[in-house]
Amino acid sequence: MSAAGPAVVTKRIYDPAAADDGFRVLVDRLWPRGVSHERAALDLWLKEVAPSAELRVWYDHRDERFAEFTRRYRAELATNPALGQLRSLVAEHARTTLLYGAKSPHNEASVLAELLAEPER
Repeated sequence: MSAAGPAVVTKRIYDPAAADDGFRVLVDRLWPRGVSHERAALDLWLKEVAPSAELRVWYDHRDERFAEFTRRYRAELATNPALGQLRSLVAEHARTTLLYGAKSPHNEASVLAELLAEPER
């Protein structure tokens, strides 16, 4: 662990697992198509921390909606106990990789990584 605390990174689940991924957490609500559980090499599937179905459908991975998606998702996370669970898991591991299935890097994993890097309020 660095002086700044545990490292949190994001990675597409379709990319091969690597030894330096650390603790691997899938943060999508839906299982990614075409990925076996074995290939995913997950330590945890924390679908409870994912955006609501309504927000996910509204966002539709349209980059022009990312700022508003981020605002809405953070509002959801403010009352989501799964965020506390994720914070605890991150604190227990030197490196945590948040996995996502989307093609765009503008997704819930990037919002979570940014949020986890901020001091807890």
